[in-house]
Amino acid sequence: QGQLMESGGGLVQPGGSLTLSCVASGFTIKGYSVNWYRQPPGKERESVAYISSDGDMTYYWTSVKGRFTISRDDAKNTAFLQMNDLKPEDTAVYTCAARNAETYWGWGTQVTVSS
Repeated sequence: QGQLMESGGGLVQPGGSLTLSCVASGFTIKGYSVNWYRQPPGKERESVAYISSDGDMTYYWTSVKGRFTISRDDAKNTAFLQMNDLKPEDTAVYTCAARNAETYWGWGTQVTVSS
C-alpha cells in the first residue's frame, strides 16, 4: 500500500525558512503530480503549491508566490516545499498529495511561525 510521509516542520521565527519533504513509499512518485496543501488553525484546507508529473509546470497560491518553491527529486522518491520569509499566517498543518490514476495523501507536518 502506497503512502506519503511529510517531515521538516517545526517552530520558526517570522522571516525564517523551512524545507518540507514528502517521501513516497510503496509506490514510485515518478509520473504523479504533487500538491502541497495547508490547513491553518480553525480554517479549511487550502492549496499551496503544485508541480506536474514531469516537473515542468508549477503553480502557487497567491499568498505564497515568490516565497515558496515546490520541487521534486524522483530518484529520491521525494517532493519538497522550500518556504522562505515565513509569516505568522503561514502557521498550519502542511500535507502533500500525489495524484495519478490514484491519489495518495500524507499525514501532515505542523509548521508554526511565531516569535
